[in-house]
Amino acid sequence: MDHALTLDGVTKRFGSFTAVSDLSLQVPKGCIYGFLGQNGAGKTTTIRMVMSIFHPDQGRISVLGHPDASEVKDRLGYLPEEKGLYKKMKTAEIVAYFGKLKGMDRSTANHKARELLTRFGLGDWLDKKCEAMSKGMGQKVQVLGTIIHDPELVILDEPFSGLDPVNRDTMRDIILDMKRQGRTVIFSTHGMEQAEQLCDYVMMIHKSRLEFAGTLTEIKQGRDLGIQLDYDGDGRALKDLPGAARVNDNGKHAEIFLRPDADPQQALRWLLEQVTVKRFDYREPSLHEVFIRTVAEADQRLLAAAGGR
Repeated sequence: MDHALTLDGVTKRFGSFTAVSDLSLQVPKGCIYGFLGQNGAGKTTTIRMVMSIFHPDQGRISVLGHPDASEVKDRLGYLPEEKGLYKKMKTAEIVAYFGKLKGMDRSTANHKARELLTRFGLGDWLDKKCEAMSKGMGQKVQVLGTIIHDPELVILDEPFSGLDPVNRDTMRDIILDMKRQGRTVIFSTHGMEQAEQLCDYVMMIHKSRLEFAGTLTEIKQGRDLGIQLDYDGDGRALKDLPGAARVNDNGKHAEIFLRPDADPQQALRWLLEQVTVKRFDYREPSLHEVFIRTVAEADQRLLAAAGGR
């Protein structure tokens, strides 16, 4: 398989602190790949090493077949975690400016900027200054500036952060559009819903170490099946469900995991007497559940290792 990105045994330290430890990963071309992890887990450090902002202390990185991102910078698009715009510039001007920085000629960049902004719902803002835009609009502008030069590999650090539902949908459409055009998209996120809906592959870093990587099917394989429940009513009753091992209740939606000897059909009959059931599925766990359980299991291992010293 041809890969857009390969990391082989990559480690990065800052003094005595190890931000990324022995990370190996392969990102196939043409996919959407999600980088998952808590704050401080090592996602942004990994992305900055991929972009050659930082250099690893150990290991090897290959970006589009090259050891240094600077060698292929015009084939890359990168949206950093710390985002910002030149507020006095007009919207179309700034998107075109990003294109010119990537080698586009003035006429092509100007035309492409206006076309992109119009296509993704910002046609009324072409000649307005960025300072008048909302945070979500500004974030869309920055993403369009990131992709104006048609990069092969696009890396977005927390692109959904702080967006309202409408702008989240627009961000989703931009990412899916890039995949349809054959580009590779990597994005980091705390939002398990976006990752589960969009990603062909995901990986998770926890406290600098890779916990899992693969397709969603591979990640969920072998894990306990659970009840996916949409309901109306008093969710406090759910904790009393006979046979329940644990309940993740979000108000109108719950994910319930049964003990091995429990019967899902009996659980459904009991639930019908307690709440109004809108949807009942017995299937693989959500990515949210996999993430939470992985964090708990990893912390238990680290605690056990620390106690053994």
